[in-house]
Amino acid sequence: MPNERLKDALQAAGMTPESLAAAIEVDDKTVRRWITSSRTPYPRHRSTVAAILDETEEYLWPSIDTAERQARVSQSEIVATYPRRYQVPPDLWQRLFDNATERISILVYAGLFLPEHDLHLIAGLKRKAAAGTKITILLGDPDCEAVAVRGREEGIGDALAAKIRNVLAFYQELQGTEGVFVGFHTATLYNSIYQFDGEMLVNTHLYGFPAAHAPILHLRRLAGGALFSSYADSFDRVWSAARDVWTGDHGKVRP
Repeated sequence: MPNERLKDALQAAGMTPESLAAAIEVDDKTVRRWITSSRTPYPRHRSTVAAILDETEEYLWPSIDTAERQARVSQSEIVATYPRRYQVPPDLWQRLFDNATERISILVYAGLFLPEHDLHLIAGLKRKAAAGTKITILLGDPDCEAVAVRGREEGIGDALAAKIRNVLAFYQELQGTEGVFVGFHTATLYNSIYQFDGEMLVNTHLYGFPAAHAPILHLRRLAGGALFSSYADSFDRVWSAARDVWTGDHGKVRP
């Protein structure tokens, strides 16, 4: 079946199959096959042709494999990578916290570095909650097996459980604050997740390494991407089983 969209786009651009072939350095017959038999070009050729004809790839080739498009969009969701968490610029953390207006979601075992490094964090979270930002902080249950295992894997034994109890001293000030949920989870974490509206920092976990010495992905949500949404779904799965630190009530999946 002929590709009428590609044919019309060529005519609208005042080009012929031969001139397009010359522009992208392929054989004339190749371009003619794209038109007459709906052959789908390789990705590198699709993007070049779409740019030359001022059309989108999806318009010119609507049969492009959905998984392929999703993979390409998902790669674009990666804003930056950092080999170590401590290499994330402090001003990036600050910008993400400051600019969030819809939700701030934190999934960690302890995450003690956050309130320790920012003495104004708790007051800032209170202001955010008062302005309507939903705050969700999920900490590892210090008495659960997942925390004990992680402590052994890092070679710090019970120190991880102690860090969780220490961080609660900071978050205690959030108790009773409307729009704030601080909960315990018992999940095995493969990543720590920090979401700020449509941006996210994902701290991967490495066996035997503390989180501060493991890589971080900085993600930004894009329509059609899968990376950001996958980590957001993972967060929701843990939240749905978490219990309130102070009341014991269970969390719920975000609306």
